[in-house]
Amino acid sequence: MSFDDAYQALTDHDDDARWAYGTGFTDPLAGVPTDVPDGADPGDLTAYCLMLGDDALVLSHRLQQWVTRAPELEDELAVANIALDLLGQARLLLSRAGAVEGAGRDEDALAYHRDAGDFRNVLLAERADADFAHLVARLLVFATWRLALLDRLSASGDPVLAAVAAKGVKEVTYHREYAAGWVVRLGDGTELSHRRMSDAMAAVAPLTGELFRAHPVEARLAGAGIAVDPGALRPEFDAVLAQVCAAGTLTVPAADPADPAGPAGRHGVHGDGLAAVLGELQAVARSLPGSTW
Repeated sequence: MSFDDAYQALTDHDDDARWAYGTGFTDPLAGVPTDVPDGADPGDLTAYCLMLGDDALVLSHRLQQWVTRAPELEDELAVANIALDLLGQARLLLSRAGAVEGAGRDEDALAYHRDAGDFRNVLLAERADADFAHLVARLLVFATWRLALLDRLSASGDPVLAAVAAKGVKEVTYHREYAAGWVVRLGDGTELSHRRMSDAMAAVAPLTGELFRAHPVEARLAGAGIAVDPGALRPEFDAVLAQVCAAGTLTVPAADPADPAGPAGRHGVHGDGLAAVLGELQAVARSLPGSTW
């Protein structure tokens, strides 16, 4: 690797080499500016980094559960690489959260030693998948939403968020293309594959509404030019989903038919799925307190 630190690698946009950024460094924020930008409350910035980092961490673990279970070896590698991309994002975002918080918690403490109620990921990230069609439907929705978010976040007034987002756009573009390819392939395939892909798209629809509801932290930071108002992402999201569904001869799922109006993952309200994820993710670290990795 031809970089002295992670931040140099993040901000070198002429380098097209695929690598899981945020990995390969003892300190993933070496060389990264640590100041809190003007107009940003440190508590809000910490919370926002946790939100985005938790999304990536939890979905990364869910994707890793599909290694050895995907239809072909090529897809196992693709899913594993997507999981690594998200893990790299999680490392950087959780490290930034810990640095801004100033309470001595690093990325490991935030990943391994918080309980489910302390996580701020959207419910979409934690849900288990009944089959591969459900996996690619969920990944399509997540990647379409996150790509729109990262594209706008690359102009953030926080240099760390801007750098992570700018690098992430390249990675998540591939995530969306991979998922869309499978949704079209299954939707426009056999009668069985079409039915199962339709069922998967319908199953993920109730989880989409939360993606576009602004948490108070997001609203305040968006007003300060640091974060992105998630509500502004909906038109692009809907347009992409409609295009993919049309190509796959699928009906666009009804908009949020069972979407709860109240607080959810961003507020620490989760289902049983997150407890299952954390049970696997945190088991070794919690059984060996004080260990380093």
